[in-house]
Amino acid sequence: MPAVSAALRAASAEAEAPWSDACQRVAGGVGAGPPSRRGGLVAGSGEVLLEVDGGVAIVTLNAPDRRNALTPGMADELIATFDEVDAKAEVGALVIRGVGKSFCAGGDVATLTSAGKDPAAPDAYEGMGKIYDSFYRLGQVRVPTVAAVRGSAVGAGMNMLLAADLRIVSKDVRLLAGFLKRGMHPGGGHFVILSRLIGREGAAAMALFGEEINGDKAVELGLAWEALDDAAVEDRAIELAQRVAADPELARLAIGNFRKEVVNGAIPWDVAMQSERPAQMWSMRRSAT
Repeated sequence: MPAVSAALRAASAEAEAPWSDACQRVAGGVGAGPPSRRGGLVAGSGEVLLEVDGGVAIVTLNAPDRRNALTPGMADELIATFDEVDAKAEVGALVIRGVGKSFCAGGDVATLTSAGKDPAAPDAYEGMGKIYDSFYRLGQVRVPTVAAVRGSAVGAGMNMLLAADLRIVSKDVRLLAGFLKRGMHPGGGHFVILSRLIGREGAAAMALFGEEINGDKAVELGLAWEALDDAAVEDRAIELAQRVAADPELARLAIGNFRKEVVNGAIPWDVAMQSERPAQMWSMRRSAT
């Protein structure tokens, strides 16, 4: 199981406070019904479902009664699911989506309220750490990942979609940090993972000043690749995933270099050339045999 840094845990223990029911009401304001099912192997009987179809792992957040808000137990399920995906050599891409009217409403209100009473208490500290680890683990999955985002994403739900490699969103999606209204400091490395996509100005507007954006604005800012009608979001995400999943061995190799060179901060061009060379030579040799 991955662990966020000690510094991140310490900062979050000091800063986390209860989220209000209002955050989850906002998260439930728009969106379509449950996503359509597809053929393939389906695993999981709880709040996280895993379906493998044609080399694509489809991970579904399945807690619509609380708009897919994360609890420590659900976070454990997510981490175990991502571990399972990594263990399946035939999987070349992953799509994550949510059932119901929200992609993810953030941290569960009851969990965060309990943590807010004494953030340094062992149970609260561990519970918050699991929620952080769940979206951090998504960012470490060994295949390219796509977030199919309908309805809304708030707080930790934003962190979850930001952890993916690509985002397809609905035009009427509601994306917001949700911290400012409650006088809360963002958690889970929110400043870092938001700013690496939309830069300093956009991150300041959303994370510091509480700006909410829709799908078209997300594309304009570089937070998402496409904004589509709600019904088309998941099909498009799966279509893109199928393209790269057709060659799972190459997908796993490419995503490692992509994240090293792009996601975790640009590296010098000459270093990138040397980093990519072994992988490129491997792919060329494979094609020649």
